[in-house]
Amino acid sequence: MITIDSLVLYVSDIKLSEAFYRQLFQSEAAQLSPTFVSIKCAHNVSIALKQNTALTPPSCITGGGSEISIMQPSQEAFLALYDTWKLLDIEFAQVPQAEVYGASFVVLDPDRHRIRVFTNDKVWSYF
Repeated sequence: MITIDSLVLYVSDIKLSEAFYRQLFQSEAAQLSPTFVSIKCAHNVSIALKQNTALTPPSCITGGGSEISIMQPSQEAFLALYDTWKLLDIEFAQVPQAEVYGASFVVLDPDRHRIRVFTNDKVWSYF
C-alpha cells in the first residue's frame, strides 16, 4: 500500500493560508520555501500549501473543488470541535446537520477549500 505524506492545496496568499491552517489545526508550519509550507495535521499526514503563482508546471485550478475530511469519533468530540472552531474567525459553509451517515459541518479556508468534519455517531438530538 502507498503511504500518503501530504495533501497539497494551491493558495493565493501563502501567509494568510498558513495562519488559517496553523490556527485550525493548532500546529506549527514548516517553511519548505518562500512559496511552500507544510502543516502537520495527523500522525503521518501534512497539509502542504503552495503559492499558486509559483507552480511548476503552472495550473489554472483554484480552491473549492475538493474537500478535506476529518472524522470525529463521537458526537461529543464532533460538537466540541464545532464549538472550538465557532470561536475562530472562519467561515462556515454548513453548520452541523444530520446526514444519512451521521452528522457534519463544513468550514472554508481563504481560498474556499472545504474542510468537512463528520461523525458516524447517530445521535441526532443536537440538530
